[in-house]
Amino acid sequence: MLRTLIGLLGLILSVTVVQAQSGYRVSPGDTIQVEVLEDPSLNRRVLVLPDGTFSFPFVGTIQAGGRSVGSIRDALTSGLSPQFAAEPNVYVAVAATALPEIVGTEAAPDTDAIYVMGEVNTPGLLDARPGTTLLQALAQAGGLTRFAAGKRIELRRREQVLFYDYFRTGKKPSVGGSTVLVPGDVVIVPQRRLFE
Repeated sequence: MLRTLIGLLGLILSVTVVQAQSGYRVSPGDTIQVEVLEDPSLNRRVLVLPDGTFSFPFVGTIQAGGRSVGSIRDALTSGLSPQFAAEPNVYVAVAATALPEIVGTEAAPDTDAIYVMGEVNTPGLLDARPGTTLLQALAQAGGLTRFAAGKRIELRRREQVLFYDYFRTGKKPSVGGSTVLVPGDVVIVPQRRLFE
């Protein structure tokens, strides 16, 4: 009696869940709960694969992606029917949904906008990671060209103009290669003079 009551309660809950999910379309990555009243050994959770399918005993591969819960239930019922004397009672519910995917975007690390111009191999905007140094930014810009005045590199930060000597020729620069850049910094590599 208790077992029948538990089974009936499970049936009522399953019907309620199925009705609530009737408009939902299953997506890859969703987890589906399948229960077969006549054979509890078939009860299981299945993961919908990236191609929108899942495998089920005695049925094989079922296309679930884009289908409603009721449509999946009907496919499972018809696939399992040859294994039973009478049509089995199959209940299907979405146990967990996949995380929503934002199409066309990837999670990108936080970056700082740094500008490098002048005599570097790839001038322009650099999306530098926080903590990028002046020397690393020059490397990311492809390094200096053969016409670069490496002794007079400028770092413009807001109203300040700071100087960096790439070659360290004795003149004390105001910043070093290990200076950490901040968003909005502009690095200018001037062209070498005639006898420089």
